Amino acid sequence: MQATLSLLCLPCAGASATMYLRWRRLLPRWIEVVPVELPGRGGRLGEDFVQDFDALVAQLCAEHDTALRGNFALFGHSMGSLLAWGIAQRLRAMGRPLPRALLASGSAAPAHRDPDRFVDMNNDEALVGDLRKQGGTPEELFDSPELLRMTLDTLAADYRVCESFAHRGSEPLPVPLHVFAGRDDDIEPWRMQAWSAETAHEDGFTLDWFEGGHFFIRQYEARVLAALTQRLARSVAGGAHAPRALA
Repeated sequence: MQATLSLLCLPCAGASATMYLRWRRLLPRWIEVVPVELPGRGGRLGEDFVQDFDALVAQLCAEHDTALRGNFALFGHSMGSLLAWGIAQRLRAMGRPLPRALLASGSAAPAHRDPDRFVDMNNDEALVGDLRKQGGTPEELFDSPELLRMTLDTLAADYRVCESFAHRGSEPLPVPLHVFAGRDDDIEPWRMQAWSAETAHEDGFTLDWFEGGHFFIRQYEARVLAALTQRLARSVAGGAHAPRALA
């Protein structure tokens, strides 16, 4: 019988944990989807945003301490990929058990992020333009001043998180690394391929391409989840416990 695996899912910029709720009924029962809610949105709407990358990673590690000690994997889309990578790196630095796998979607490799992708966080027009460019935002949101204000505030805070990120030459992680990408996304393919340098695991690196743009995980959800399930099944086939951090 397949051991249960907790899949902690980190949201993209401007989003909440609700983007992963559907996955709970769409993925096999042995994958327990754990949508990670960030401060300032969803069920944590009353909390202040955390706008520093290292501080947010540290807080998430503390809040999900129990789940991060079991049989688990990390998934993130866009900004969520960066947070998932940061969590794995922090766990390694603390000598903690590492995820069975790290899955990164719709994000350039941490060491090869495009500095020109940043948007003026203080310019609502620029933020709205970025939302429309990326796609994936329901049109009715743009017609609701209240919802739009909340979304723009969240997006601006998350972009500050991304802007505060600094790659410090961290060593490759000793875990399988599976990357998903959209063929019509505007991230250059070489920046996606560059994730291969972030793993030193014997099972190595995979890069799956899907039709669609930045939100291909919604446009082609069934295909993405089928690939995700396949990659996770192979990564956990060797045992039920997470690898230990290397000394």
